[in-house]
Amino acid sequence: MDPHPTPAPRNALPAPPLPHRAARWSLFLDVDGSLLEFAASPAGVRVPPALIALLQRLHAAFGGALALVSGRSIDDLDRLFAPLRLPAAGIHGCELRDAEGARRMLAIDSRVAGLLQARARELADALPGVLLEAKGAAVALHYRRAPALAAQVHEGAARIAAMLPGIAVQPGAMVCELKPVDADKGRAIDALRAAPPFRARTPVFVGDDLTDEHAFAAVNRADGLSVLVGTRPSAARYALPAPADVHAWLQRVAAALERGDARA
Repeated sequence: MDPHPTPAPRNALPAPPLPHRAARWSLFLDVDGSLLEFAASPAGVRVPPALIALLQRLHAAFGGALALVSGRSIDDLDRLFAPLRLPAAGIHGCELRDAEGARRMLAIDSRVAGLLQARARELADALPGVLLEAKGAAVALHYRRAPALAAQVHEGAARIAAMLPGIAVQPGAMVCELKPVDADKGRAIDALRAAPPFRARTPVFVGDDLTDEHAFAAVNRADGLSVLVGTRPSAARYALPAPADVHAWLQRVAAALERGDARA
């Protein structure tokens, strides 16, 4: 997969609709680049208090059928969005927390995990400006501060994946991740949808990055709404320009549910 695809023409996809009276949605939201603007490092993002209040409204309006689906760990999501503790998929589905608060982890061989962390650290140390984000079962190599090193990061990540069984490369926006091959956001959404309150609802997923394409595909298979944030080639069927537009659309969704224009 090309980590730098040619952007799609602006407005090539329509804006997502609002829920109608016969609709019964479940909402899955990516975080970085979708709910939050990118920062120079993952630790530098800012969560506006108004966004936390909006997510509280939506969680109530959807009867709890709202989840965060992120490359971040669930603990990191809880820190960012405190005091909320929403259903979530962390580290691209390596971690899951259901609506009852029960958590499960994708099993990964401890030796492979240790080698992954060590080899990724060696690669980051050899490339000044590249930031290693260690996630336990996965690693992310951020090169937002050193974009000229993109090719070296991706080539190095491919070499690491080739020597470690069960590890795959996942390109993203100014980042290259190494993660278990069985972990992706599409499988995470399918797992969350298997239980209440997500079961038997139309899934809606909002995401921006190449890491979100598995989720778009899963939602499309379920005849749901796949919403791209930004402009690039994608399997998504709808689009919004930027996180601020996502917030505005979610405000309208919450208002429609609260008015009774749609069923939660």
